[in-house]
Amino acid sequence: MFVIRWVLGRIILFLNFIFAPKKLKRPIAEQQKIDDVTKNMTIYEYKACPFCVKVRRSLRRQGLNIVTLDAKQEPHKNTLLTEGGKLQVPCLKIEDEGKATWMYESSEIIGFLDKKFA
Repeated sequence: MFVIRWVLGRIILFLNFIFAPKKLKRPIAEQQKIDDVTKNMTIYEYKACPFCVKVRRSLRRQGLNIVTLDAKQEPHKNTLLTEGGKLQVPCLKIEDEGKATWMYESSEIIGFLDKKFA
């Protein structure tokens, strides 16, 4: 089972590389404003997860510079579990005035980002 998942993951990553969407180009001042808003956001993900790929493609399509962290690595995995409450990816962490909001489900994350940055 591990081998099948590993092979499928590599196929997903390869196809994502080949068919990556174009990054949205904005004027520098507008991009800087968006970067200031997104600096308080973090995506927890697995590299080969198809739902995480879906979110990363949306980030690229919208030209958003949000930090992505691999939830398989220990400090990030522990943070996701203890602070977020569950080990589920993709997960968007939004920090606002010292308070963190955790958003799960790829469609919900993409919908939130589309609404906020469209």
